[in-house]
Amino acid sequence: MSDERSFLLMKLNFWKYEGAGNDFVLLDLRNANFEPTPQFIHAICSPRTGIGADGAMVLGMSEVADFSMRYFNADGPEATMCGNGGRCICWFADLLGIGGDHKVFEAVDGIHTATILERCGSVARIRLQMVDVEAVEVDTEGDVLLDTGSPHLVRRVESVESVDVVGLGAELRYGPKTAPTRGANINFVEVVGEGQLALRTYERGVENETLACGTGATATAIAVCHTLQPNVRHFCLKALGGDLEVEFDHTEGGRYTDIFLTGPARLVFGGELETENF
Repeated sequence: MSDERSFLLMKLNFWKYEGAGNDFVLLDLRNANFEPTPQFIHAICSPRTGIGADGAMVLGMSEVADFSMRYFNADGPEATMCGNGGRCICWFADLLGIGGDHKVFEAVDGIHTATILERCGSVARIRLQMVDVEAVEVDTEGDVLLDTGSPHLVRRVESVESVDVVGLGAELRYGPKTAPTRGANINFVEVVGEGQLALRTYERGVENETLACGTGATATAIAVCHTLQPNVRHFCLKALGGDLEVEFDHTEGGRYTDIFLTGPARLVFGGELETENF
């Protein structure tokens, strides 16, 4: 059998995780001679003909951290940072015996640390450090644009229940406001009270609403602090898939530092796939 044919016939173990309803297929490729193509990622993330997920992640080796994280959007391409995914891959690393309660990993936007705060069977509560935010832009319509490892647009609404997330999200995602970053994730936020927010997100790459978005929750908390609640440093956000917490410091120079995203991560199931089927 040729090397190419052997490559096509590989069997890979996979695991499915979710964090606040944001679900992912995870692969441990530290010792596997396999490079996932966009077509492969799209196929395994497809809900009817594959495993089904909002995205996929590869855990790999790192020379500077416990492991590396590569994140792929459901439509196939390798993408930017995913906050809910970051918590899930840390819980996955724990299953693989990598590190203890405190883990360090390398992602596309730099080095992240994470702490497992609670363990209960297949579920963990994890506090993940996010990258600093250097700039927050508010346009003439009040929309807030910022990058929390992935580019985001945050729009305040009176009620998240009444928003056409898919229709308006797609319009904004492909609109001129987000063109400089080749599109952004779109977050609709309802301010419920001081430090209390309700959130719905349209994610690029998924091209649909997702039940939660970690970098989106982070962006939304910072946007509300920047425009409405300047003295609040700890936000609780209610997404469709669960609750998330975001805390940070804000320097006089306008930078947001020591940003932490806290929320759940859960192992859903695992299995084996044959690469030729995808």
